[in-house]
Amino acid sequence: MSLLKLENIGYSYDGKSKVLDSLNYEFEKGRVYAIVGRSGAGKTTLLSLLSGLTSPTQGSILFDGNDVKKIDRYQYRSRFVGVVFQQFNLLPHLNAVENVELSMRASGKKIENKRNRAVELLGKVDLDETLTKRRILKLSGGEQQRVAIARALSFDPDIILADEPTGNLDVTTQEDVMDIFKRLAHEENKCVIIVSHSPEVAAMVDEVYELASLRASKKKKE
Repeated sequence: MSLLKLENIGYSYDGKSKVLDSLNYEFEKGRVYAIVGRSGAGKTTLLSLLSGLTSPTQGSILFDGNDVKKIDRYQYRSRFVGVVFQQFNLLPHLNAVENVELSMRASGKKIENKRNRAVELLGKVDLDETLTKRRILKLSGGEQQRVAIARALSFDPDIILADEPTGNLDVTTQEDVMDIFKRLAHEENKCVIIVSHSPEVAAMVDEVYELASLRASKKKKE
């Protein structure tokens, strides 16, 4: 059974300029997905819809069989969906452990011994104890991305959404980060959805959904 399902999803900013139209996608636990497409195809918009930050102007998004519009949106975002941002969005004055702990507190989910849990999660993304105690600005880009992934895992969400998570990384680090996402899906049964323009990333996932640019289609017709 699909954990997340898009039924005839469409989105327009002003009722006229349609960005997405009639999308029917399904996402399951235990798999890594890539959403690809040219600039302007609506990848970021779709990520906002999947995370519950934006509502579709057409169709329904079902989480575990329930329409996201009809459930507590804050609970959905803070307990079931973890987001990894391209620019990391970590607090630079805190160290790695403190960033992960802060996310646990913000979720409102009861988590025993947050410090130990944070260290455990950072270990899962291949950061040793020395690195976990460093301030964010003392870490490399790849290390910061690992912290961002651990933070997204801090409240044990079912879904991990990642926005261009390898866009600022070198090839070797990109492969390492993708290995982490694959482990999360295949070994911990997470549903991992990655928005990316990278063919290399698309080649490393279980399934690819490609968005066509409606703007480009409109120009061709004209």
